[in-house]
Parts: sequence; structure tokens; C-alpha cells
Amino acid sequence: MDRGLMGMCVNERRRLIVPPHLGYGSIGVAGLIPPDATLYFDVVLLDVWNQADTVQVSTLLRPPHCPRMVQESDFVRYHYNGTLLDGTAFDTRGPSDSLAGPAPLYCSYSRNHTYNTYVGQGYIIPGMDQGLQGSCMGERRRITIPPHLAYGENGTGDKIPGSAVLVFDVHVIDFHNPADPVEIKTLSRPPEICNETSKAGDFVRYHYNCSLLDGTKLFSSHDYGAPQEATLGANKVIEGLDKGLQGMCAGERRQLVVPPHLAHGESGARGVPGSAVLLFEVELVSREEGLPEGYLFVWHEDPPANLFEDLDLNKDGEVPQEEFSTFIKAQVTEGKGRLMPGQDPEKTIGDMFQNQDRNQDGKITLEELKLKSDEDQERVHEEL
Repeated sequence: MDRGLMGMCVNERRRLIVPPHLGYGSIGVAGLIPPDATLYFDVVLLDVWNQADTVQVSTLLRPPHCPRMVQESDFVRYHYNGTLLDGTAFDTRGPSDSLAGPAPLYCSYSRNHTYNTYVGQGYIIPGMDQGLQGSCMGERRRITIPPHLAYGENGTGDKIPGSAVLVFDVHVIDFHNPADPVEIKTLSRPPEICNETSKAGDFVRYHYNCSLLDGTKLFSSHDYGAPQEATLGANKVIEGLDKGLQGMCAGERRQLVVPPHLAHGESGARGVPGSAVLLFEVELVSREEGLPEGYLFVWHEDPPANLFEDLDLNKDGEVPQEEFSTFIKAQVTEGKGRLMPGQDPEKTIGDMFQNQDRNQDGKITLEELKLKSDEDQERVHEEL
């Protein structure tokens, strides 16, 4: 039998005729094989491996642009099909099943979502840990894993027998490292000189297209027919997009690659898979300079020397909200000051009035009125 198996290929079928002196000889096997029997074996070789075998990787498709490859400690999202060496497909378990040892893999396509895991951390079988390293985003590769780097002599479940060689056809969707920052690439800049760029606190309008790294479109401001609006640094958009929009000139276009810990994290969001890396193309349409933290209104120059007298339009010694609103709007119209951008002016002015009306009686008196710059720094409220 030893000699007859040598030189066979996987899935090869052979008939072996074994004479008695190479079988069980003149003794035979009691009750089963008589003495001096010639034996006939019909053999199918299902798989073959050696203890010295390593993981075998063959590239099926590699993207022409590969700026970075999977390395240990990266988090990878990938699809795969798994078979035995003879081509038999296996399906071991779903995520909710409980088995000891590293999580078995299953056919991700049948589950309609990627398999997501850290590489090199012991969360998956050692052979897959090794086989994923060095792959590019979008790469397809075949990973052949000997049993001592898979499920060993015992196998797992009812589809992977003991000592089985496993074959995985893998498609790497994306990957990232928890230490990754936002990747920023400038696509175009306006021809005119740009002396001021966007920064935290600025109110910006921008167009964007958002997709997964495999090209799947998620969202676009163009679908709504108007730019998106946000105040930077105010937790109005995901952290990675906020960072990527800072430092831009009006009219500039950028490409942003945002890792999930700066986007929607492991849970994802509506329409966004968990742990997904996002690709944005953004164009800054306009920016308005923000105000210092805690301010709702700032003067372009020094405020009036007799501010209360100017506020008190009817000179009755008190300023109701209507007079206050009329005065502030006039300052904005005349270019003497400006309100916090991106907010409803009426609400902003109303908040300013409430901050000055300290006893909340619906009017401001001379004793109540204070410029923010004159306030005790330990007291925090937004006002003039």
C-alpha cells in the first residue's frame, strides 16, 4: 500500500493489487483476510501533506496600485470561500456558535457579510493569520493551509475532518490599523492665491461623495442638490471627515481615507458596515471664519464706549429683547460685528439676550450688561 500511494495526485483514483508477501502474508487477519490472500484496493487520494509543509499562497488578482499591505495587528475585512483539497466546500459554523479554540471560518458569501478580524493576534487559525499578511486592498488570493496550521488531527464541526488540508479563496475588501490617521490627498486647488484655510470653529459648506474602498457608493451631497453644512470641531460630523476638512482652501478638492475608529467604528451606521474604511471625495465650497469658543457675537473693532446707551433705543433705562435684537442686527448689517456662523440668527440673538438678562425678567439693565471679555473667566456663558 505504501508503494502504491506514492506518486498520486489529489483526486486521483487507482486500483492497487497487493500480493500476499506485501500484504498480510501467510498469517492473514483472523476472521477477515485469509492467509496468502492477494488484496485489491480501489483508492481515491483526498489530500496529502507533510509536517514540514508551510502555508502556500498564490495570487489570483492583485491591484496595480498597492500602497500598503496587510501586516500583523491590522484589522482586515475579507470575503472567502473555503474547501477541502479535493474541492469539497465546507461550512463550519456561524458567529453565534460556541467552539473551543480560534474561531473557525465559514463561507462569508453565504452569510452576505465580510469576515472581520485582527491579523496576527490569534483570533483565527494560524495558517489564515499567515496567509492574509502581505495582501493588498482588493487583492484575491488562494491560501492553502496544512492541518497543523488549521484544525489539526481532530478537525472541527461535521464538515472539516481531522488532518484536512484547507483551501481558501480570499478577497480582501479593506484593512486598517487602530493607529491609522486620516489619509489626505489633494486632488486640486483653486488657481488663485489662498491665504486662509479652514480651521476648527469655522462654518463650512462642502460637497462630498462617500464610498467603501471596493467602490460601493454610500452617500453623496449631490443627491440632495445642495452642499453639506457643518461647524468644524463641533462634533457635527465624524471625526475623520472633520479632520480632513480642516486646512482646506475654498474650491479645493481632496480625497480622504478614513479608518473606522475615526468614522462609525465596529458597529457601523445605517448603510455603513461595521469596521468599514470610508473613502471621501470632498470639495470645500465656502468657509466662514468661526468665533472664539464661548462667543456668539464678536466686534470687528472696539465695542461702543457707551454700549448700554446705544442698546437703549428709546432711552427708558432698560433694554427689552426687541430693542436688543434690533441693535445687534444693525451692527451686523453695518459690518461692525458678526454672529456665530451657521446658526439661526434669531436663536443666536435670543441666546445672547438670555445670557445678559441675568434675573430673567425680560429686560436688561445697565447693572446686568457685561462684555464677555470683562467677565470672570471662571463663569462660562455666551454673551457679548
